[in-house]
Amino acid sequence: MGIFDKIKHAIFGEAKAAEPVATSAPKTEPAQAPVSPSAAPSPAPPASPAQSKPTTVDIVPILDAAVKKNGQKLDWRHSIVDLMKAVGMDASLAERKELAAELGYTGDTNDSAKMNMWLHKALMKRLSENGGKVPADLLN
Repeated sequence: MGIFDKIKHAIFGEAKAAEPVATSAPKTEPAQAPVSPSAAPSPAPPASPAQSKPTTVDIVPILDAAVKKNGQKLDWRHSIVDLMKAVGMDASLAERKELAAELGYTGDTNDSAKMNMWLHKALMKRLSENGGKVPADLLN
């Protein structure tokens, strides 16, 4: 699993964990006549909306909650390092260089300030392309 996939899983996995789980009372079936061997089973009912996956995941409340849970003053909206820390990942230069390679960075990876700015924008764009609801100001 690559660095992007780990970040995506950390964010989208939190969204899935926050989804309400549908619960139902145990079903009691009325007594039925015996079924003949030639009778075909009835088709399964369609999935309820609670069981279907959401089409988009709003990253803002998830990352805001992750920052709050972390307890540090982190600015995930502007810093790739802070975003990675917020989701509990290693934000070392080596990890960021690996992420840069995954996302197609062609600049000088030794210019970490420039690379970090590019990484944050590229990550926001990629999250958006993969089902994340990202504020427009973070995509520009």
